[in-house]
Amino acid sequence: MKTVDLYTDGACSGNPGVGGYCAILIYNGVEKVISGREEMTTNNRMELLAVIKGLEALKEKCNVNVYSDSQYVVDAFNQNWISSWGANGWKTAGKKDVKNPDLWQKLLELTLIHSVTFIKVKGHADNEYNNRCDKIAVEEYKKTI
Repeated sequence: MKTVDLYTDGACSGNPGVGGYCAILIYNGVEKVISGREEMTTNNRMELLAVIKGLEALKEKCNVNVYSDSQYVVDAFNQNWISSWGANGWKTAGKKDVKNPDLWQKLLELTLIHSVTFIKVKGHADNEYNNRCDKIAVEEYKKTI
């Protein structure tokens, strides 16, 4: 099975507001950039959408290393919150509705197709690909302002 690196980031002007996302897939030294925007969204939705769009671009089952600066996205899987949320009818441990259940459910479906590892990177630091994703995501939301 192929191993793909997927770098992602989301950005939002206002929260909610105009948002952008970016995913950079890397396989065998070849990069594919996917980006887009939404008119009225949140930063967390853009973070989630970046991962979803990256995974949706894969044409076959892969091992995927997802690099994200979103603690929320990474911890949802690495701390197994996603399983608890699903088992509790998309409610948090505090019995509140999980935000963005549509995107969480889609992302969960994609992680069942691929073997996905979530890796936290520090945002706006020294990770070249995370910085590129951030720049592209910001450029996307600025297109609509």
